[in-house]
Amino acid sequence: MFQVDFFEKAFDLFTNNFNLFWYGIKITLLLALLGTIFGLVIGLVLGGIRAIAIEPRDSMGVKAIKKVLHWIVGLYVWFFRGTPMMVQAMFLYYALRPVLGWDAMTAGIVIISVNTGAYMAEIIRSGIQSIDKGQIEAARSIGMTSSQTMRYIILPQAIKNSFPSIGNEFIVNIKDSSMLNVIGVIEVFFQSRSVAGSAMLYSETFFITCLIYLVLTTITAQILRFIEKRMNLPKTSFPASQTVPNTLD
Repeated sequence: MFQVDFFEKAFDLFTNNFNLFWYGIKITLLLALLGTIFGLVIGLVLGGIRAIAIEPRDSMGVKAIKKVLHWIVGLYVWFFRGTPMMVQAMFLYYALRPVLGWDAMTAGIVIISVNTGAYMAEIIRSGIQSIDKGQIEAARSIGMTSSQTMRYIILPQAIKNSFPSIGNEFIVNIKDSSMLNVIGVIEVFFQSRSVAGSAMLYSETFFITCLIYLVLTTITAQILRFIEKRMNLPKTSFPASQTVPNTLD
């Protein structure tokens, strides 16, 4: 009887507050999507810098510049991977608000992006280092510059190899966006707290919240898995159904 009553209350709570939950879902997905995209851009830059090797043939000035860049990127990754996003949100939002005058939503997008960028930097760095060095030497032997090699040879393969980890960061961002409620971002968890407080039904409300996050992450995982399979399909010059004519007949 208790279980039936519990689920009935949860269902009524969801239907009566659907607009609030739906608004929170849209904000959550927007934060996760933009945070992952901007974080990937940051990760491409920082991961590329971290993957640059200091070679013996480099001049002293070039070696010094590379070491400084490696140190700066390493410090960035160390800080944002070593501290909780909730603490980062509180610190950055209130520290920069007098300077930037930003609202909670803008700050949330920036915070989730720079946090994701630290993880993406390591993902891209490992993806770049997984590429066979023979491909780099082959590209240089045909006259390609280092930037051309990175753009046309290394990065496309690194992103493809790292796609499962990149997709996982998107799923993580769907869940971790809930931490941004501490600075007033109106996402799913923020809306759930409002509904629970007004209805005084905390268990039922957060049961609905669990289901919302579970549905969002499950659907996202299935979409990412489909994209990954499409990316791994062998690329041929001819369709599978097309046969090569026999010219000997």
